[in-house]
Amino acid sequence: MLSQTVEYALRAVIFLASVSPDAQTTSEIGRATQVPLAYLSKVLQGLRQEGILKSQRGVGGGISLVRTPQELTILDVVNAVEPLGRITTCPLGLAAHGEHLCPLHRRMDDAIQVMEEAFHSTTLAEVLADPNPSIPLTNIGAPLCGVPATSQKKKK
Repeated sequence: MLSQTVEYALRAVIFLASVSPDAQTTSEIGRATQVPLAYLSKVLQGLRQEGILKSQRGVGGGISLVRTPQELTILDVVNAVEPLGRITTCPLGLAAHGEHLCPLHRRMDDAIQVMEEAFHSTTLAEVLADPNPSIPLTNIGAPLCGVPATSQKKKK
């Protein structure tokens, strides 16, 4: 249902949230998220253009989040790269339907609405704090995909 671009964007911001506020290079993000560098560069550029990420050149530079993980929602990230499309009029253009969606399209839009609400109510900090034993972007009990443990947030 969600595109590969959305998946890659979410991986990148979850990784950056996990090492926040430390800036990371594109190579470090790619290694941790297992996203091909050429594709990752495109995704990161889109996230920068939408105000999710910032980049700084030079020594100590890299890519980091603009807002804190507590402020940034999954919906913010999704909408930055590929907004969820709500169904507001008949996708077939049937004049008789207009804004009155048929039962099929009404249910499809209802499902999109539920996803939108769930993503809006979930911050990156909540994802990282989830007690699930599978930690995002890692093997269980392993450091974040090649990131030294000293730059990781402490888990409860």
